[in-house]
Amino acid sequence: MAGQDTPTPQEQAALDLAPCGLVRTEPGGTILRANITFCQWVGYQREELLGRRLQDLLTIGGRIFQQTHLAPLLQMQGSVSEVKLEVVQRDGTRVPMVLNARRHELPQGLRTEIALFVARDRDVYERELVQSRKRLEELVAQATAHQEEAKDRALFSEQMVGIVSHDLRNPLSTIQMGTHVLTRGETRPHQLSILGRILRASERAHRLIADLLDFTQARLGKGISVSPKPFSLHATIADVIDELGQGFEGRALVHEKLGEGECLADADRVAQLVGNLVANAMTYGRKDAPVTVRSRIDADRFEVSVHNVGEPIPPQQQERMFQPLVRGTEGGALRSVGLGLYIVSEIAKAHGGEVTVRSNEADGTTFLASFPRRA
Repeated sequence: MAGQDTPTPQEQAALDLAPCGLVRTEPGGTILRANITFCQWVGYQREELLGRRLQDLLTIGGRIFQQTHLAPLLQMQGSVSEVKLEVVQRDGTRVPMVLNARRHELPQGLRTEIALFVARDRDVYERELVQSRKRLEELVAQATAHQEEAKDRALFSEQMVGIVSHDLRNPLSTIQMGTHVLTRGETRPHQLSILGRILRASERAHRLIADLLDFTQARLGKGISVSPKPFSLHATIADVIDELGQGFEGRALVHEKLGEGECLADADRVAQLVGNLVANAMTYGRKDAPVTVRSRIDADRFEVSVHNVGEPIPPQQQERMFQPLVRGTEGGALRSVGLGLYIVSEIAKAHGGEVTVRSNEADGTTFLASFPRRA
């Protein structure tokens, strides 16, 4: 009779033709029916399965899952779907299966109808997916570790630059002081020439160290420090040009002034900016052409520009002129360590200003630093 736990021959034949495993159990899991498809999948005769508990065919993990999740869900919801478990065959081989189950009331009591499907392809896909995710997580972890290591190395390098540059100041200061003392005594002309070269070399080294210290400070995220105070722009630029003129003997250095009044900025930093721009212009400009420094004061801004005549800067190089360690070439030889223009840009930024460059064959090269007049 239909609905009984022992099906009629016609019902059993229909169940055996199903392309999936069909099992009926009591609430406790005891198997009351099993079609031939399920029996063949697990390797048991039908008579061997009847009276056994379905959970006895599961792995240990599957039994725990059945007790903690599957059974409570069936009791609460009355059905579950697409639950993946591993069923152990007679020979011990594990077969991944997906089951759908529904609980219902029959005259002889509460029964659970279960349909099972072999899921080997799905199991392979899921395992590959898990392995791919694991590999991806490992690669991400490695990339993160490499990135952190690179950051640490960069930070260490910049700190070392700052430490070494700072420590080099003391012996250089001693060399400069000693050279000044020797020039005041009785010296022969050739000795004075040698002392002059020593003094100029030490001054260049001192400027390089100052740039390295500023570079380290800017790269460590602090930015270049400034102390804005009212100052005379034209007078400051005039003093800088007078001092620079002594270091570039035989080169024409012109100062043009526009506008009047005081400005608010760090005069020493502005002088440093002009010194770097003039040194750059002297290096790359034509030796027989003047370098012109123009200081201009407007109502709300002030500007300092440095112009030289010479080979124009290629457009692709202009785009990265103010990046650190970018050096120009002259006659195929690299000049300086490429910090001067970076320091110039950082000084302008520290004041809320900016630096631009314009360079072509007809007009030459002009670096323009623009600042708010009352920063």
